[in-house]
Amino acid sequence: MVYLLDANVFIQAKNLHYGFDFCPAFWDWLDDANQRGIVFSIEKVADELIAGNDELATWAKRQPNFFQKPDAQVVTAFGTVSNWVMRQRYDPAAINTFFQTADYYLVSHALAYNFVVVTHEVPSSTIKKVKIPNVCIGLKIRHMTPFEMLRRERARFVLDRRNA
Repeated sequence: MVYLLDANVFIQAKNLHYGFDFCPAFWDWLDDANQRGIVFSIEKVADELIAGNDELATWAKRQPNFFQKPDAQVVTAFGTVSNWVMRQRYDPAAINTFFQTADYYLVSHALAYNFVVVTHEVPSSTIKKVKIPNVCIGLKIRHMTPFEMLRRERARFVLDRRNA
């Protein structure tokens, strides 16, 4: 199983559960999982992270293989994702916004390569915003939370008592 991470996974990890200062093991795990070819994100997510100009931006800049660029397969998937979104009852502004964000690229990339989308977003019946899980459900793309991914992959962040 290969996972494709949404920007909110990185941002919430930094701000809440896995800060660089107290849980570096999370970031080490991401590096290792990326090197093993099971965890990635996309170039548009990297752009969002780097724009933050903080510790997360610094981390993202040091990850040349983590953030994948769109290729011909992804471009083909854009059409499938676009068609599905356009057939739904979203507000035109919501559709327009979706097509301009990393979410569109993320879902298309996952569809193109049969990757699992990892996001903190949850499905919603709103017509005001196109939510990643709704698109995933509609297109039969597997999605899960970061916590589900970490459990599935048996990630462990064990306290090193020598440094405590």
